[in-house]
Amino acid sequence: MSDPILLPGGRDARGTLDEATEGTPSACVVACPPHPQHGGNRRDQRLRAVSDELGNRRIDCLRFDYGPWDGGRGERTDVRNAVAWARERYERVALFGFSFGGALALSAVATGADVDAVSALAPPAHLGAERSDPDAPDDEEIGGVDVVADLEALAPDFPVQVVYGARDDIADVGPVVDAARRRGFEVVEFAADHFFIGQEAKVAAVVGDFLEPHLQVETSL
Repeated sequence: MSDPILLPGGRDARGTLDEATEGTPSACVVACPPHPQHGGNRRDQRLRAVSDELGNRRIDCLRFDYGPWDGGRGERTDVRNAVAWARERYERVALFGFSFGGALALSAVATGADVDAVSALAPPAHLGAERSDPDAPDDEEIGGVDVVADLEALAPDFPVQVVYGARDDIADVGPVVDAARRRGFEVVEFAADHFFIGQEAKVAAVVGDFLEPHLQVETSL
C-alpha cells in the first residue's frame, strides 16, 4: 500500500495505491467508492475485497476519495482524473465502482475516461438533483447524471459488466440492468441486497474474472 496520492485536477481528491503481491504489474483498476455524503470512502469493504482479489491476480488497484461534494459532476471529474493518473503509469487501466461509484464509473467511460473495461456494482440509474428550471440548458442542470443514457452511449463491443443484488431496495438498479442486457453487456445477479454483506469475496471474484482478460496483464518477475 502506498502513501496517500493527491490526484491531478485541483479538487483535493486523494487515493491509495494497493500494489499486487507479486511481480511488476502493467495494469491497474481504479476503484470508485459509494456516496460520500452517506459515508462512502476508499476504505469501503467492497472496494477492499475487489482490490485484494486483483492483487492476487497481479493487478494493482487505486482506491480513491472524491474531492469536495459537487452533486455528481465534480465527482465524475475525479474519476476521470484518477484514470488519467493511472494511465500515465500503466499500460492498461480499468474502472470498478460500487453504488454511486458504479454509476460514476459507467458515466465517466461514456464521457471520455480512457479505460479498457468497466465493472459496476449496484449502480443507480440516476445521480444528482433534478433541474430547478425545466427549460434550463443541459449545462445548468445541477449534478444530474443519467446513467442509463450514458450506458446506452457506449460502443456495443466495449467491455461492460453490471453486477447487482436481486433484493436491492436502495438503489434503482433495474433500468441499468435492463439497458445492459439490451446492449448485450455482461450482467451478473446475486441473491443479495444492496450491500452484499457476507458475499464480498464472491463479488470480487466475479469482478476479477471479468476484468482480468480485458487487461491482458503482463508482469515482470
